[in-house]
Amino acid sequence: MDIKHRIAARAAQKLRDGDVVNLGVGIPTLVAEHLPPGVDVYLHTENGLLGVGPAPKPGEVDPDLINASKLPVTQTPGCSFFASDLSFAMIRGGHVDVAILGALQVDAQGRVANWSVPGATVLGVGGAMDLLVGAGRVIVTMSHTTRDGQPKIVQNASLPLTADRPVNLVITELAVFRVTEAGLVLTELMPGATLEVVRRQTAAEFKVQLA
Repeated sequence: MDIKHRIAARAAQKLRDGDVVNLGVGIPTLVAEHLPPGVDVYLHTENGLLGVGPAPKPGEVDPDLINASKLPVTQTPGCSFFASDLSFAMIRGGHVDVAILGALQVDAQGRVANWSVPGATVLGVGGAMDLLVGAGRVIVTMSHTTRDGQPKIVQNASLPLTADRPVNLVITELAVFRVTEAGLVLTELMPGATLEVVRRQTAAEFKVQLA
């Protein structure tokens, strides 16, 4: 299993039976492929579908059935279709239990920057601002460093923050961090990772409370 799927699989284990879950762009979309047996969740997408299924098999793609990332998806029995305005009303009204988002940076307070890089072209904000305000829990799934090896967990974000609300959990290929009022707490090392490597590749202060 590659790094992205390992991160997605760990995030999927944090979901509870019956959760309404919104999956962001990138690694979060892979969570749908790793839902634990016996855990039934309702996947929500901003463009108007509650009951998103896993990615379609080759030859079974319906071009009219896509998620907010414009990726082909399937539908589950009993799913619902609705307009985008109602979809965002669900988010802002607090009816999404969990949002799993990607991030460009996470700061020492657990706040996310995931929508803009000055001078560069990125996908855009999407529904992240709304999800960070309206979702019950927010989990970030991302690589621990950038492609050129720079830490993405930083003391102070250099990129524009998406919202002032901190997320609840940060999962990378190296570690799992819980976000508390006192800051980041390392609660788990991912398989093969060491505390020394995590410290070296993290630019924010954090406490360690490994189980």
